Amino acid sequence: MIENLSPKHLGSRIQNSSSIKIIDVRTPAEFDEIHIQNAENIPLDQLNASTSNLNSGEDGFLYFICQSGGRSRRACEAMMTAGHTKVINIEGGTIACEAAGLPVVRGRKTISLERQVRIATGSLVFVGVLLGSFGGSYGVQCAGLFLAGFIGAGLVFAGVTDTCGIAIVIAKMPWNQSRSSKTSCKTMGLIVAFFIGMVGPLLAATHTKDSLTNVRQKIITQSAILIDVREPKEWSGGHLAIAQSLPLSELQTTTENKLDELLPDNMIIYCHCLSGARCLEASRILTSYGYDARALQPSYSELLDAGFIQAGNK
Repeated sequence: MIENLSPKHLGSRIQNSSSIKIIDVRTPAEFDEIHIQNAENIPLDQLNASTSNLNSGEDGFLYFICQSGGRSRRACEAMMTAGHTKVINIEGGTIACEAAGLPVVRGRKTISLERQVRIATGSLVFVGVLLGSFGGSYGVQCAGLFLAGFIGAGLVFAGVTDTCGIAIVIAKMPWNQSRSSKTSCKTMGLIVAFFIGMVGPLLAATHTKDSLTNVRQKIITQSAILIDVREPKEWSGGHLAIAQSLPLSELQTTTENKLDELLPDNMIIYCHCLSGARCLEASRILTSYGYDARALQPSYSELLDAGFIQAGNK
């Protein structure tokens, strides 16, 4: 069984012994920000390779510490598996030791690994939900929902097993290896820019504020047209009498010259689909070609309920 030691009792042992071995298993960036005085940094993912070189302090023990106690406990478990029986986990980690008044060494501010994991998982779920809601094609929507579900299942697994795969990956990232590396800052900047580039267009895509009454009036007066961006099988199963078919899958591969033959350039182009998601992608594509394209939020069934006539019905 792993022995736990409170910060208060750790302080007493430090006073009674000038040489106790404290190993901080956080990332180098976290260690550089703040660490217990005289602690040695060996990140958790590098601990196995270093076990043969570890020597205990004067009291014969190895003390392990991290941010809040989770990683240091796993370090103790790994050491006991490797045959080191005299290991001690410092309860509450660096946070508790600082609060207890133990001497610490401070450096530059950084983001802890736990916070990075929360940011990463939250961002991935957020992107997954956005893709699932506004991803355009059915495949992209399914991929977004799968991503959100996969991250959720991963968090459940991490809670049950106390093993977080995302934390292991993030701990190996360049910005967690050295605070003094300019390359690390550039890498973080590129990742943030990439994330903004992915999410930005999704956030920018919105449905039109035009009322359905105005939409129908503009179509009747031939100042606008309505296109159905569902797939041909969906179109065959029922469509609006005033709509024309232009599947999103075709739109995504059609050249601008071909679109000029299919669509008028002097009219508003309203887009609709089954649930209001694919038409966002369709309007985005058409807008990029210079058309005044507007996505309708109401679904196909809601348009029928609003009085739009289904083809074949009177």
